[in-house]
Amino acid sequence: MELTTTSPTILVLQGHPSRSSFTAALAEAYAQGARDAGARVETLHLADLRFDPILRDGFHGEQPLEPDLEAAHAAILRAAHVVFAFPTWWAAPPALVKGFVDRLFLPGLAFRFEPGAALPTGLFAGRSARFITTMDSPWWWYRAKHGRALHHAFLSATLDFVGFGPLSVRTVYKLRELDEAGRSRALARLQRDGARDAARARARGLQRRVWQWKQV
Repeated sequence: MELTTTSPTILVLQGHPSRSSFTAALAEAYAQGARDAGARVETLHLADLRFDPILRDGFHGEQPLEPDLEAAHAAILRAAHVVFAFPTWWAAPPALVKGFVDRLFLPGLAFRFEPGAALPTGLFAGRSARFITTMDSPWWWYRAKHGRALHHAFLSATLDFVGFGPLSVRTVYKLRELDEAGRSRALARLQRDGARDAARARARGLQRRVWQWKQV
């Protein structure tokens, strides 16, 4: 589809350390669906970025962003919709993803506390987000044993905290048991997700333009 001035920009942050992983294939299927629906798609493979994943002094010191993190922050600000794709390991994101979040989702960059306010202001507001994840566990075990720990933490305590919304998720369960047909179905679902998210992002962009026009 031809890109237009209303084409949304979608940023895909691929968080599996290996480009040959099935997670990376899912991220590319999503990106292809979004491109086919007319979105501009930018993909960053987090493993290619050069940065220290450790927040050395916690939130009590200053640790300047490396150039690759500065570029990633700028890419988030350009995007109408941001997608994280990573495997679930130990009911949590990989260290690569956690380090990226720790270093970039900082006060003044991703959120700020206003004087007298009980809750922070998310500085990534105005952008929707999705995360795509894979795991070997079946859905019922992940829900009953782990209480959907990753989903609660990443959706609510991370993405929502810094202002992203609306939020959505696609989870591929029982990955190690998926045969070729099952993997093909998962890839097709992600391609459809990409197309739908692109359409929703375009609709939100048009709504904002109409609202801005009415304010003039």
